[in-house]
Amino acid sequence: MWYFTWILGLLLACSLGIINVLRLEAQETWDKEHIFLDPLTQLMTRDTMLGRLKEKVENSKRNGFPFSILFISLKNFKTRHNLSAYEMDSILRGVADCFKEDIRAGVDIAARMDAQDFLIAMPGSPLKKAEQIAAQIKNEILERVKVPGLVVEVATGVAEYSASPEDFAATTNEVDELIRVATRKCGL
Repeated sequence: MWYFTWILGLLLACSLGIINVLRLEAQETWDKEHIFLDPLTQLMTRDTMLGRLKEKVENSKRNGFPFSILFISLKNFKTRHNLSAYEMDSILRGVADCFKEDIRAGVDIAARMDAQDFLIAMPGSPLKKAEQIAAQIKNEILERVKVPGLVVEVATGVAEYSASPEDFAATTNEVDELIRVATRKCGL
């Protein structure tokens, strides 16, 4: 008779486990469907990206794999060239379209961080690979994003986070420091 109680308990435990897995899958699907996107570029917003970068730091600490970020800036482009809002919007959409093609779908994530700044997080990509992608994206922007009489000026900076980073040892907020390193390399 005791084995019926044991089987019932086992069935209950299995069903609770299945319910938990389904709950986690539903939460993950909801998170993916309810990401806040920049209306102009259809990229993640700054706040969403900062949350994702925190997750990437924690994942890197757990699994030991590095990840890199790529910072792309068109700093002061609009004010330097006195562009209309329509021209600037067109340039920003063109820039976002250039690197949407170069990032790995479902792996890399991209965001519009500021009016003329973008950030791409590349999990599992070492610094050298990220630098190659940065050069490729910069060249594509220069070739494809055109404004009559102007050259779109792009600055890029790359930083890598690993589970034992020397650059981040003295900071409490690794995400902010990671972005600072990339912007410094960008020349900003």
